[in-house]
Amino acid sequence: MSPRVRSRPVGAPVPAALVLAVLLAVLLAGCTSSEGPPPPDAPTTSPSASTPTDPSPSTTAPREPSPAPARPAAVRIALAGDVHFEGPLAGRLADPATALAPVARVLSSADLAVVNLETSVGSGGRPAPGKRFTFSAGPAAFTALAAAGVDVATMANNHAVDFGRARLPSTLRAARAAAGADPPLAVIGVGRTADEAYRPALTDVDGTVVATVTASVADQDPTADPTGQWAATDRRAGTADAMDPARLLATVRRAAREADAVVAYLHWGVQGERCPSPDQRSLARRLVDAGADVVAGTHAHELQGDGRLGEAYVAYGLGNFAWYSPGPTGVLTLTVRPARERSGRATVTRARWWPGAIGADGLPRAVTGAAAADFRSDVAALRACAGLG
Repeated sequence: MSPRVRSRPVGAPVPAALVLAVLLAVLLAGCTSSEGPPPPDAPTTSPSASTPTDPSPSTTAPREPSPAPARPAAVRIALAGDVHFEGPLAGRLADPATALAPVARVLSSADLAVVNLETSVGSGGRPAPGKRFTFSAGPAAFTALAAAGVDVATMANNHAVDFGRARLPSTLRAARAAAGADPPLAVIGVGRTADEAYRPALTDVDGTVVATVTASVADQDPTADPTGQWAATDRRAGTADAMDPARLLATVRRAAREADAVVAYLHWGVQGERCPSPDQRSLARRLVDAGADVVAGTHAHELQGDGRLGEAYVAYGLGNFAWYSPGPTGVLTLTVRPARERSGRATVTRARWWPGAIGADGLPRAVTGAAAADFRSDVAALRACAGLG
């Protein structure tokens, strides 16, 4: 797993010509010395380098204590919900650089921004038969997310394969291109095999490594994926499916050993519900016990409660974000301070919502005044509903 490095260079390299000149000067000095090698019985160090011979107290300077290892710096992680480019949003991909302009500032101001891309991406294939809603976008969707400040997009959801398995090769090619673009975007939750689909995104923020793990654990309705046919396997491309969460939990445990902080971003819950289901609550606890420092998710298309769960922070539902249906939305930004040792737990020291609303054009915009106050009241009520601190 190759981390995406955002740290800055710490210094300029030393010119090669300067290094060569110094080495040449040292060699010439050795060749022109008038002193021959020391006699066989003579010491090979000068008296000044040996222990002082006078009876005065030792003049050796006390050894400086080794500096303590640097503590990884705190990072700001922005979490937002479901994104697609349907309806009024479709035409915005004609100019990906400005497609999500109203939220670019809030997303790009964080060290790491994560969203759920709820659509198939690429070309070819056909709409999945019998499915009520099928979403599609070209590779410009990845460009639009990156331009808006998104660093990681998960596609572990029930719309990533809306146009069938025949489209997946183009999806994966576009994802690889996005990872190498400027700015880059890490696309997770979909892959040629289950190992690839489960592979976390590792983001290095000035030496602090954050692992983002994803999977879909939502109950699939009969029109979405009735047999789990879109799940990646050891021999088949698809999405990271965790109806059996064993692999997901193992991925989180491994990520906790390799990173300073772990974010588990899931596709889960019951559509239309504003309180988390018993299954969500149970899995959240298991993910925290496995080492996740932040647990978040989407699928309900509604905001659900957020708050502290033991040593971690949970946001059960981030709702819609850029969507063809107007309604409330927001960006949850968490300040996360890693432990000094990788074996320790990171701590969320601050949680702050950017309150917003999705307009008729599908774009999220900030709300102020009474609307912002209503948003905060709603968040407080949802936290109580979720049973979080």
